[in-house]
Amino acid sequence: MSDRCIMEVKRWVDERTGAFDWSHATQLHVDIAGKSDLLQDKEGKVRSALQHIMKCDPEKENMMDPIVLPPADCVICFGLLEYICKNQDDYIRYLRKLSSLLKPGGHIIIIGALGVTYLKVGKDKFHAFSYDEDFARKALVGEGFVIDRCES
Repeated sequence: MSDRCIMEVKRWVDERTGAFDWSHATQLHVDIAGKSDLLQDKEGKVRSALQHIMKCDPEKENMMDPIVLPPADCVICFGLLEYICKNQDDYIRYLRKLSSLLKPGGHIIIIGALGVTYLKVGKDKFHAFSYDEDFARKALVGEGFVIDRCES
């Protein structure tokens, strides 16, 4: 959601020197699939599949305002909900907003931190909404999502 985050993702997509190295995540994925020889190919496919890297404002009705995007095949929500939500109602409200970005039958990938209560960056401490897997599952199903896979 920040300019800095967007810049970092674009640096990775463009394979620029000094970009954050996500190979550990790709390595985990190919190890689970048992195809470690596909590491470079997998990262290349992810880079080429990305069509838009955009800043969003989750408080706006259209989070991508002023741009109106067509519904997406997939939305990835990484480390966001626990830091923008104050309570369960917020979590469900933001799930609803995220689902509005998807095509029917589209996929949402949510990567979050269960049970976290705060995030500390240097000396600064930031609130986090603490939730468990049971709540997340119920919230997703309640909003009409079908859970294909859940890992904790």
